[in-house]
Amino acid sequence: MSFHGCQTGPMSSTRLRLDLAYDGGAFHGWARQRELRTVQGELEAALDTVLRIEGAALTVAGRTDTGVHARGQVAHLDVDPAVLLAAAGRTGGDPAEALRRRLNGVLDPDVRVHRVTPAPAGFDARFSAVWRRYAYRIADAEESVDPLVRGHVLVWPRQLDTEAMNEAARLLLGEHDFASFCKKREGATTIRTLLDLAWERRDGVLEARVRADAFCHNMVRSLVGCMIAVGEGRRAPGWAGDVLTARSREPGVVVVPPQGLTLEEVGYPADADLAAQAEAARVVRSLPSTAG
Repeated sequence: MSFHGCQTGPMSSTRLRLDLAYDGGAFHGWARQRELRTVQGELEAALDTVLRIEGAALTVAGRTDTGVHARGQVAHLDVDPAVLLAAAGRTGGDPAEALRRRLNGVLDPDVRVHRVTPAPAGFDARFSAVWRRYAYRIADAEESVDPLVRGHVLVWPRQLDTEAMNEAARLLLGEHDFASFCKKREGATTIRTLLDLAWERRDGVLEARVRADAFCHNMVRSLVGCMIAVGEGRRAPGWAGDVLTARSREPGVVVVPPQGLTLEEVGYPADADLAAQAEAARVVRSLPSTAG
């Protein structure tokens, strides 16, 4: 395997990109937690086993919460090329592909690694990303409730007005301080750029497409809770804009359950722009009206 053009660290480690998916139902989120089953914990333990090392450390594009699923998650790992080659054994093929196969042989079936590839120079799974795309799915009619996907769809007891929800969604697009929709964390900004937010029905299930440069804690589930209130007719569409501009938590906005939420895709710029994007993403943002 050639590592030409891939990212290397100060100790000649090679950076690998991992593309993966998981059913979040039995996980306490992505982030490693002592004595709890998490996606990061399971993957890092599998990497330690397969690579015969201790302390494998993954960096992820989006740290999903307890019960949230992922179809297009991305992570990176720095590994000594000699370790990677040794783990591949005598297969004679691509060591990264051999690592993928062996990881899936160790992992439980609710998490799968779809690809392992050498990362381009400057790649950072978290900071190089330019957007993340989620979907939230709601079955709001009895005939659309499918027991085969009950762990991936929120069952809602009342019919929702898609047109009103989309009217509310349009008020939230763009760069804003989403403090009204986020669980604040010390030292972290709640300014985000919401690129897409729209609802449509697919086979009777109401599905939201939500894409932003990044998301703060509980943001998507709070946005959905806000629009459900509009879809039920309890609030007018303009209320969503009022909640946004208030920049404080609104008791009427419910954080909906996690099972309807799936991380679908992570977007990255061209290889030549990866390092610059990673550097820019580390800068804490402020809105133009509050800068200075």
